[in-house]
Amino acid sequence: MTSILSLKDAALALDSNAGRVEILHGISLEVQKGETLALVGPSGSGKSSLLMLMGGLERATGGQINALGKDLSTMSEDALARFRRENMGVVFQNFHLIPTMTALENVATPLELAGHRDALHRAGTELEAVGLAHRADHYPSQMSGGEQQRVALARASAPAPQILLADEPTGNLDQSTGEVIMDLLFEMHAKRGTTLVLVTHSNTLARRCGRVIRLRDGQVAPQSDAAA
Repeated sequence: MTSILSLKDAALALDSNAGRVEILHGISLEVQKGETLALVGPSGSGKSSLLMLMGGLERATGGQINALGKDLSTMSEDALARFRRENMGVVFQNFHLIPTMTALENVATPLELAGHRDALHRAGTELEAVGLAHRADHYPSQMSGGEQQRVALARASAPAPQILLADEPTGNLDQSTGEVIMDLLFEMHAKRGTTLVLVTHSNTLARRCGRVIRLRDGQVAPQSDAAA
């Protein structure tokens, strides 16, 4: 198998009013192309921070992070933004849609930034794939949480990324709506072969992934714990 994400002794420390806070330390793992990986653990264990490192949304303060053979730590902010735009999709718990744009415009934005002339057409196709073609002209404030998350998922998948990172994508949704979102995520993985890394508190969702990694106190827990 081909490694698509590689972390070696990755560390993250942030400054706060109370001083330097060590969030992650000594994280080493490989994510294979086409894999589905769940990151689980108690609140504060570093799950979301690790996902942010994988996506270059946070800078590692130690170690090395490679994505698709590229060392993220050596890239400028502009280069990182271009790399994410071309290779990664990110879905957040809080949707992060642009409130002044319609669903169609939100999904089309990353495609337009990447220079796709058919951005609106492709955005419409992605909205149809998540069952929201009829909501294309609606603004986020006119949609339910589940609909907004489906728009966010369509936006993340529109550029056909090789890596899809999802940070508690069902955290703000009721159970039935969350199940719809997860079904869509795994359906996209199956159809497109996208590598999926998922942060979740749900053991049910984690078990749908091919591999589970449990974090504890900013470190990868022993494999026996991850399987628990």
